[in-house]
Amino acid sequence: MPPTTLAILLVGLLLLISVAAARLSEGLKVPALLLFLGLGMLVGSEGPGGVAFDSPVLAQAIGTVALVLILFSGGLDTEWSTVRPVLAPGLVLSTVGVLITTLIVGTTAWWLLASFTEFSLGQDGLSWPEGLLLGAIVASTDAAAIFTLFRGGGPLPRPRIRALIELESGTNDPMAVILTTTLLGLITFQAAGPGAALFGLATGLLLGVGVGWAVGVVGALAIDRVRLGASGLYPVLALAFGLSAYGLAELVTGNGFLAVYVCGLLIGNRVTAGRTVIIQSNDALAWLAQIAMFLTMGLLIFPSDLIDVAPVGIAVAAVLMFVARPASAFLCLAPFGFDRKEMGYVSWAGLKGAVPIVLATFPATVGVAAASDLFSVVFFVVVASVLLQGWTQIPVARRLGVLNGSGGTSGNSPAAAKD
Repeated sequence: MPPTTLAILLVGLLLLISVAAARLSEGLKVPALLLFLGLGMLVGSEGPGGVAFDSPVLAQAIGTVALVLILFSGGLDTEWSTVRPVLAPGLVLSTVGVLITTLIVGTTAWWLLASFTEFSLGQDGLSWPEGLLLGAIVASTDAAAIFTLFRGGGPLPRPRIRALIELESGTNDPMAVILTTTLLGLITFQAAGPGAALFGLATGLLLGVGVGWAVGVVGALAIDRVRLGASGLYPVLALAFGLSAYGLAELVTGNGFLAVYVCGLLIGNRVTAGRTVIIQSNDALAWLAQIAMFLTMGLLIFPSDLIDVAPVGIAVAAVLMFVARPASAFLCLAPFGFDRKEMGYVSWAGLKGAVPIVLATFPATVGVAAASDLFSVVFFVVVASVLLQGWTQIPVARRLGVLNGSGGTSGNSPAAAKD
């Protein structure tokens, strides 16, 4: 059989198994992305599939493209009327919250590795900057995980809370990326200093929003005014603007991930021509991107490495889920009038997914000595988050009384009325 034919057959079989896994996840109440990761590990070099894959650079490229598609689809399907009331708290949570999580997780990881030999990584453990790097990598709430969770059917939290979490997950990746790259620069002695890092952070966010907004406005006008004979071309045209937003933002040193989400938000809320087919087609692309991304990340990990880092992984995951994320959620949301149950649910909804795994490939591409250990710890933390937090989202929401229709002040908010 020709190699091309074999490759196409294997891709087809993997997609069939992935769709079956997604359907199975609904019955088992297991997050689909966890099954995708597991499938990737089974296909990998230490699984029955035996596929050797050890390229962080290629995995990073696949993850970046997939995340662009996922964020664009998420923006398209987000109603501005639900986002507007939670814009301020969402942006604070996606910036200050990520910084708080980074500091708590990073400092704790560094202290644990320096104080307890049973938590050691390699021979020298981690330096404080490397600990902060670990914190930055796992600090952001994953958009793919959140969109999969909230748009896969089943009970949902109140519209106000759902909008807040979706907005945060779509806008906090830039902060995590900038913190990760800045810390990598400090570790490899390539950073220009704290002042330059803060300037880069501010310009990256502002240019990302500006480019995304501009391209989104132009895209919505163009889609509505052009007359295309084939309806299938409307999703292609919309996607062209989304990809352009990412590329232009990166070209002018803005953050492309933020730009593509804002562009999708503008197009999804302004366009009228072909809107349904645009959203549905890009939703299908987003699912394909998620499958490809999680399969790739599953291929990249060696299950035997997870055993070696299990003590560190358990400690970091516990600090992240039970200390750092709640601290960031309560500190960032309390000034905006959220009650303790709402903030408690937001803290538990801080799912980790492919974004931390993609960011965990960055240290290997610049030659950080602890890169392999960092990647294994991050993968362990992601699996723990998806398994524990993803599996218990509905029970926790029900226990806290924040499910849609469960009553409470938030259910009567303007955002809730319009959902």
